[in-house]
Amino acid sequence: MHHLHEIFSPEKTPSLLYYKKACSPVVFKNTLFFFNKNFLSILPIVFSLFIIFAKTLKKNNVMQKIISPSLLSADFLHLADDIKMLNESQADWYHLDIMDGVFVPNISYGIPVVQAINKMATKPLDVHLMIVDPDRYFEAFKEAGASIITFHYEASTHVHRSVQKIKSLGIKAGVVLNPHTPVSVLEDILGDLDLVLLMSVNPGFGGQKFIERTYSKVEKLRDMIDRNGYNTLIEVDGGVNTENASKLFAAGANALVAGNAVFKSEDPKKTIELLKS
Repeated sequence: MHHLHEIFSPEKTPSLLYYKKACSPVVFKNTLFFFNKNFLSILPIVFSLFIIFAKTLKKNNVMQKIISPSLLSADFLHLADDIKMLNESQADWYHLDIMDGVFVPNISYGIPVVQAINKMATKPLDVHLMIVDPDRYFEAFKEAGASIITFHYEASTHVHRSVQKIKSLGIKAGVVLNPHTPVSVLEDILGDLDLVLLMSVNPGFGGQKFIERTYSKVEKLRDMIDRNGYNTLIEVDGGVNTENASKLFAAGANALVAGNAVFKSEDPKKTIELLKS
């Protein structure tokens, strides 16, 4: 049996003998001089390439185009058909609006429906809680299949704690801002968020008119995110259609929620494709 010191001895291992010669003080000193001299000469070029790469990476992140059709506008008598259609489409997420009739003046659907959707869905469930005391239901919606949970800033007393509670469940956490709430309120929490959802209509009902000031709100939020080097995504919900989608993406949005624009169109798959273009 060979001993380890015999197997790895320079005399019996040519590669180690070469390594021993290559690492002699004279060779090492000459190599180090050559490296320092040449590296310093190309350092400005390396730095310039790094800046270009960083800008490209940032641009690609901003230009990420996610479409999250809102199932609130789907045909609930044929929900399975609509889910199958979305599975086959270019849609990225399923947007599920959970309303309690208290925080917003409407009631939609709850946990059993989310569970049923999750059985058929092949893409992430983007769960938007429009309810009071949302913390009580984070775990239940996660168990029902949520990949993303967003709750309203206006409905939470302790936003940071709520965000950390969602993250502790191993899913993405986001905060929603109503049209009247400025993006500046997120300054101290933005770095902890995976997503910010900006309402471009007053929450509670589908089919409302898009609020034009949303563009400037998206731009302000995009500036806050980029200035601090965060990876937070911007999602916009309300009145999104094929006429304003490209403007929202250009303003800095990453994801758009579309309800009636998708489900009331003659060709929903084509509409989703147009929203992404």
